[in-house]
Amino acid sequence: MIPFSILDLAPVTEGSTPAESFARSLDLARHGEALGYARYWLAEHHNMPGIASAATAVLIGHIAGGTSTIRVGSGGVMLPNHAPLQVAEQFGTLASLYPGRIDLGLGRAPGTDQPTTKALRRYYAGADAFPSDVMELLRYFEPAQPGQPVQAVPGAGLDVPVWILGSSLFGAGLAATLGLPYAFASHFAPAAMSEALALYHRDFRPSKHLRQPHAMLALNVVAADTRAEAQRLFTTQQQSFVRLRRGAPGLIPPPIDDIEAFWTPAEKAMVAQSLACSVIGDPADVREGIAEFVARHRPDELMLTANIFDHGARKHSFALAAEAMRG
Repeated sequence: MIPFSILDLAPVTEGSTPAESFARSLDLARHGEALGYARYWLAEHHNMPGIASAATAVLIGHIAGGTSTIRVGSGGVMLPNHAPLQVAEQFGTLASLYPGRIDLGLGRAPGTDQPTTKALRRYYAGADAFPSDVMELLRYFEPAQPGQPVQAVPGAGLDVPVWILGSSLFGAGLAATLGLPYAFASHFAPAAMSEALALYHRDFRPSKHLRQPHAMLALNVVAADTRAEAQRLFTTQQQSFVRLRRGAPGLIPPPIDDIEAFWTPAEKAMVAQSLACSVIGDPADVREGIAEFVARHRPDELMLTANIFDHGARKHSFALAAEAMRG
């Protein structure tokens, strides 16, 4: 059995508030901790009414403070939106408060639209500086040297594992070059997954951070007591994807009985391609689907995500998924 974890976007469902979303996220993290999940990661998004994890480091502190053993981190912090020093200080603070439990996953995309990108970091001109920003950030976690003009306080000398996230070959190549662990966003952009994994393993250079390649894949898993109920629950995620592509992202919608009446054939094909790495069904379906995915792609870890409207159904899905992971 490989380690398995939870990716959470702190969804804001129709009829609820961000405050309620944060309470549900903490409840889910405690649930995941009890079920044996290894990590609980939160992802940075902006200007999206249905996702409340914009202030990712703040929310990580909330989750870490309410749990005791599960690792908590970012999946990820979108580094082009931030100065590397600020990220080092934030995660140095988190690592000081919760030693041995904080992960820092870094992404190259802004995680939002163009106007919001400009509002976040007004001098942002693209993600070309991402590799140098990552290296600068890594240096801030090194022990401070005499006469060093700028240091992260706290941050310097702390053990904060840094992951490179990606959905293309770029992140795979950078993670390999720097000798860092790599997490691929196969839960929404699976097209380059196999090629990216092959490149990462082929070009990996051992470093002081990591002796051999370590890759994590993300997988949508929606489990319920029956296959029909799981498929119905999955319509929440399908609707959300279509609304995003229509340019009308909103609060997370409840499931619907007839998804075919909601989308066009082109939208259906787009969703099927984007969410190809999904396991939907009853306990037997989920056990078989996860085992097949792991056997085919051989990740070192698995990150599970489930955009389910009802909180109780979401917790139940993660419980069934944990049972499936354990065989």
